[in-house]
Amino acid sequence: MGARVAVAGASGYAGGELLRLLAGHPDLEIGPLAANSSAGTPVTAVHPQLTGHPVLADAVFSATDPEILADADLLFTALPHGESGPLAARLPGHLKVIDLGADFRLADAGKWAQYYPTPYAGQWAYGLPELPGAREAIRTAATVAAPGCYATASILALAPLLAAGLADPADIVIVAASGTSGAGRSLRSDLLATEIIGSMSAYQVGGTHRHTPEIEQNIDPERAGFHPPAPVSVSFTPTLAPMARGILATCTARISSARIAEPGRSDPATGPLRDALRAAYDGEPFVHVLPEGRWPATGATLGSNAAHLQVAADPHAGRAVVVCALDNLVKGAAGQAVQIANLMLGLPEAAGLTAHGVSP
Repeated sequence: MGARVAVAGASGYAGGELLRLLAGHPDLEIGPLAANSSAGTPVTAVHPQLTGHPVLADAVFSATDPEILADADLLFTALPHGESGPLAARLPGHLKVIDLGADFRLADAGKWAQYYPTPYAGQWAYGLPELPGAREAIRTAATVAAPGCYATASILALAPLLAAGLADPADIVIVAASGTSGAGRSLRSDLLATEIIGSMSAYQVGGTHRHTPEIEQNIDPERAGFHPPAPVSVSFTPTLAPMARGILATCTARISSARIAEPGRSDPATGPLRDALRAAYDGEPFVHVLPEGRWPATGATLGSNAAHLQVAADPHAGRAVVVCALDNLVKGAAGQAVQIANLMLGLPEAAGLTAHGVSP
């Protein structure tokens, strides 16, 4: 058998997707599964999509007990924001941990206090493998913070342009649509089918969404060691789309025209923008820059750990436009966590994962 893994918060949507991926992983053994609200309940009663798996068929959720969870080589925590920090403080030091929540993503305690009501827990290695230097940091870390779903899409879209000096980090606008599973499994009237079918709505408008400081932190050219220091300012507006899963992030930034103009023309050109994305992601197993003329769609990434990207220059506004599509429960959560675990455990990075979506 392979490494033994445990999951805390296994009854939620991200937890269920994580169990689905672990059930098909060739090198990982499923260990303790904790879910306080569902303790004592059969796993397949909460996640019927897992019916028939030999390990999960008779599995029952336990309480979130550090002693039970410590019976593993690695623990995934898929808990609500603010709950992973207190749990991590009670875990034995030998246990590797990947947190799918926000507790350990931010370096700035002041930013945490601005966006979250719970005490600051500190910072772990940031687990977006496609960022420069991230893979080595993940491989050598005992604790890793998995990125947020909106943040993953936005950072993948923007980081290469900022690194190449092609876009102004002080003038970034992101409008992103997410499926309802991004809000979790709690019962809420605004997530009822009658409220969302045939309708789209914006929420947490005006820079109040919690992924804003995470995006700014991880696209900062100075922090990544790419470019002369420059302030980073992101205007981020999330919207709720009438679908269960998926994210489509439309990210724009003012073009640094002196770096991008082609000889003989005054308008900004798409070519250098595409070159920056291709240079960053050619050879990546899960991040794909689409052929010219094809734009990302959430349906194409459904069920996969893939992110699809496309870019264009808008000469009228002088802005770069990058669109990223991914599955918020896979590359935006559980799949990315498995990708991180593979790196931490010395396994093939793509083990148990696919870059191919389910369509229609």
